[in-house]
Amino acid sequence: MSDAVAVAEEPEVEVSEAVARDSGAGLRLSVIVPARNEAAVLGDCLQSMVAQSEPGFALGMQWELIVVDDDSTDGTRGIAEAVATGGYGSEEGVVVMAAPALDLSERGGFTGKTNACWAGAQRARGAWLLFTDADTVHEAGDLSRAMHEAEKYKVALLSYSPRQIVLGFWQRAVMPLVFSELASVYPPKQVSDPANRLAAANGQFLLVEREAYFAVGGHRGVGLEILEDVALARKIKRAKYGIRFRYAPEALSARMYGTLAEMVEGWTKNLALLFPMPVLLAMWRVLDLLLFFGLPAIALMLPADRPPWQPGLVWVIWVRTLFRFYGRVARSNFPWVDVLISILGAPMFCWLLVRSYLQHRVSRRVGWKGRSYGVGR
Repeated sequence: MSDAVAVAEEPEVEVSEAVARDSGAGLRLSVIVPARNEAAVLGDCLQSMVAQSEPGFALGMQWELIVVDDDSTDGTRGIAEAVATGGYGSEEGVVVMAAPALDLSERGGFTGKTNACWAGAQRARGAWLLFTDADTVHEAGDLSRAMHEAEKYKVALLSYSPRQIVLGFWQRAVMPLVFSELASVYPPKQVSDPANRLAAANGQFLLVEREAYFAVGGHRGVGLEILEDVALARKIKRAKYGIRFRYAPEALSARMYGTLAEMVEGWTKNLALLFPMPVLLAMWRVLDLLLFFGLPAIALMLPADRPPWQPGLVWVIWVRTLFRFYGRVARSNFPWVDVLISILGAPMFCWLLVRSYLQHRVSRRVGWKGRSYGVGR
């Protein structure tokens, strides 16, 4: 290991020399990236991060980057250390640390992600803390602009919904359905309204003021929550801190899932928590399918001697169904081609909703990244 990465006093924590020096100095921002088996995407994420360094906002001087390795078994740790030691042409100011051992028994108080985020937050020195996922890629100037936006709107939490990068047919067909429903359940204007109790955040980009974060208990306070980002936003809003939430394609992009299996596992873990009545939602989407494909069949099968207004009425109802369905899915902010084929993803979306409900309400266990978590503890 290079001399540029030194072992700190805390167990299993490694820090770059730049951050180890003058540990009492304050920073404007600490970026915390929890990472478990993210070798496929972490390099792009960290390169986009270190590229944010510029005069007046220099990595190692005004801000720091903390990568928390959550017991990875792939090349995640090596990629992070390559950035910390300058292997990617980075500047100083990168911390690489190991998450504390995770206790998944009934006595444990964390999931893997909350455990890693809390460990990173305790190590952080910034006045602002940005939690961002390893599958994100940040545009130039993203970090400084985000802090300026949070200060401009006088909020303690700013969260962005990134532009989503999807791979393969099923992701392109299903993801617009998920995000259109999210836009309906969590309208950004309502989330950002201090007079409205609705709260939400996207863990792919969650910028929070240090004081507010620790005042509500941070990730320790939501340690067992599977949907930790929304739970943290609720605690912050209940504490009367301001929240701002919006779609931000100009700031960053995210590739949530690399494979179909990852998408199935990920949405099974989350859908029953994101939507208040997942089975009812599945039934409504089944109705969309029946109307979408059934009405044309009915119109074409009507006897030829029927009055012409009858098939005409069926076609009018079908066109109205199309406008209603696609008008809803268009709110997902996905490309129009993905929106167009989303009707073909409706059966899988319905299956995922029911599957998520059964795992949360019946088996009461969900899986993610090789771990199994009990729910409702």
